[in-house]
Amino acid sequence: MFAKRMDSLTVSDIREILKITANPEVISFAGGLPAPELFPIEEMKQVAITVLDEAGAEAFQYSTTEGFKPLREQIATRMQNKFNVLATYENIQIISGSQQGLDLSGKLFIDEGDVILCESPTYLAAISAFKAYSPRFIAVPTDDNGMIIESLEEIMENTPNIKLIYVIPDFQNPTGRTWSLERRKKFMTVINKYEIPVIEDNPYGELRYEGEMLPALKTFDAKGLVIFFSTFSKIFCPGLRIGWIVADKKFLEKYTLVKQGVDLHTSSISQREISKFIELYDLDANVKKINKVYKRRRDVMLEAMNSEFPKNVKYTYPQGGLFLWVELPSHIKARELLLRCLKDNVAFVPGDSFFPNGGVENTLRLNYSNMSEERIVEGIKRLAKVIKEYE
Repeated sequence: MFAKRMDSLTVSDIREILKITANPEVISFAGGLPAPELFPIEEMKQVAITVLDEAGAEAFQYSTTEGFKPLREQIATRMQNKFNVLATYENIQIISGSQQGLDLSGKLFIDEGDVILCESPTYLAAISAFKAYSPRFIAVPTDDNGMIIESLEEIMENTPNIKLIYVIPDFQNPTGRTWSLERRKKFMTVINKYEIPVIEDNPYGELRYEGEMLPALKTFDAKGLVIFFSTFSKIFCPGLRIGWIVADKKFLEKYTLVKQGVDLHTSSISQREISKFIELYDLDANVKKINKVYKRRRDVMLEAMNSEFPKNVKYTYPQGGLFLWVELPSHIKARELLLRCLKDNVAFVPGDSFFPNGGVENTLRLNYSNMSEERIVEGIKRLAKVIKEYE
């Protein structure tokens, strides 16, 4: 009855865990959910009225696939100011969240058996999106500074049919790591040599709590090979489902073509509402407010982990983003740990889901953006207690 591609698709671990964590008694470190109390609801009420008063008919009408031009112009300005990427509105395609961009990329680049290179571990929803097109994943060894360049080049030298490289250089999901400036430059030297398209997924780059924002990989893109994804979901309101692609026209023309076959265009009214918010209010101030809250929650989680976790448990120290990564002693399987923790009403995502070829069972991802400080402390205490049962 179904297409063969369905054989490779599995239910998202995160989506299934989130069903469980809908119970308000569960302290959830599972999903990458923004804090709902930070959504600018009152401002968006005014924005919605203004959009309907000024252009209600257009807001409810079909629109161009490329997206609302004023919003694309605002994004182009933001790309220059925040990411050091020179772009005009003609380099920008509006999409229905970054996740749509991942699916469109699979459709655009991947034939059955083609190779995708990615970090190890990497974003599990990207793995899910690409799997529908039956690629072969090769995970490039990765350290705290990003992909290990020597390993990357060796793989590229000896592997046929590499069609795409997928990376998250800023506050990576799931580890929270950020590539160093030196690693970014070396990576792009290799990319410009082999001329393989790169998806630079950057949903978290503006959520920096300390240190200086580093230039995007696309800043060093001498041959127009980097396709940059970002979104308003993490810095504004995920329910609006507005993301964007920044790329050379040779890529955007193809993205526009495949998007026309998917949904014609992204929500007209949502695009206009975000554009009007940027026009009337201060989006940077909104991001600054978010960062202040998330920094404190990250600090509270790390302080609790430092106090409660056994000394043989390792974890990352992210400078921003929404996640940190935990490595348990090798004899502890995170999935078994999760089942035990759910009995104490605390949840996380087991780490094996983030490895495209599996095989790593003693890691897990924790999110700190969506729980209050008090619940973070209590949740870490419960998690630590269960981990100690396995010693």
